[in-house]
Amino acid sequence: MRFIETWTSATLLATRDLTPGIREFLLRPDDFTGAPYPVGSHIDVGVTIDGQPQTRSYSLVGEVDPQGFRIAVRHAPDSRGGSRYMWSLAPGARLTITLPTSLVQLDWTRRQFCLIAGGVGITPIVGAAQALVRRDAGMALHYAVRTRGDAAYLDTLERLLGDRLVVHAGDEGGRLDLDSVFAGLPQDTMTLFCGPMRMLDAARRAWEASGRAMTDLRYETFGSSGLLPTEAFRVRLRGEGIEFVIPRDRSMLDVLNEAGHEVMSDCRRGECGVCALDVVAVDGAIDHRDVFFSDHQKQESRKICACVSRARGTITVDTLHRADAL
Repeated sequence: MRFIETWTSATLLATRDLTPGIREFLLRPDDFTGAPYPVGSHIDVGVTIDGQPQTRSYSLVGEVDPQGFRIAVRHAPDSRGGSRYMWSLAPGARLTITLPTSLVQLDWTRRQFCLIAGGVGITPIVGAAQALVRRDAGMALHYAVRTRGDAAYLDTLERLLGDRLVVHAGDEGGRLDLDSVFAGLPQDTMTLFCGPMRMLDAARRAWEASGRAMTDLRYETFGSSGLLPTEAFRVRLRGEGIEFVIPRDRSMLDVLNEAGHEVMSDCRRGECGVCALDVVAVDGAIDHRDVFFSDHQKQESRKICACVSRARGTITVDTLHRADAL
């Protein structure tokens, strides 16, 4: 498997509210060494939701910190419960976390970079901006938020970047025009993006329309946002007469595996496609929250990534598991 996790115990040293809806958490592993980690690194955190142990992924903020690992969590009432759990913690709390891992590969030989962040997606972008400034690379950061009051780490970025930071605040009429931004980039520019799924879809469409190589658009996502509200839905198993309700705070992958219908998985982030299941029928709509399938494949809805994607209504899938084969 590509995604090997090493878990360790950690203590929550401190919290601070960056905005009314975003809280920073400083975590220090028991065996913390202060070793540097790659740009775009994240950690997994063990959380408890309705008495059930689950895992959530959070980007590390900034470059290496001598005190520990910093993450920022948006309080999302419509989430699956991870942010609610994190916001309930007080300094001194004990947690289990993984060591930092990065799935974002940047080509440091490039001289031009474009950074784009939407909302709390700024978290992995802060470290990237710091690294690029140290390397004296050509760059600009476009930061899209509803209001400037929602912009976490704004003061830090203004001091670091000056006029290389462009804030697109919706309440100021500063809507981010991705087509215009990409059209103005030098041809060899590499772009790093982190933001909600709807914004990522728009970025990929605009990038492709600009005629640039898709490999030059790198992005970080945790499959935590979709185009439809997070709600319970039903999954039927083809040929088995079994139906499951997938609660709003659990994934299809976890529910099926817990019931003994083993679904292979790897990244659990909607990136590798190992957990993809065949979709036989849809009575409602599928909310594809992965970044593995193309736009065309998502429109066809013949497969679904069980780890992050959800649905409205009822879908029928084929797990390739057959009870009469046991």
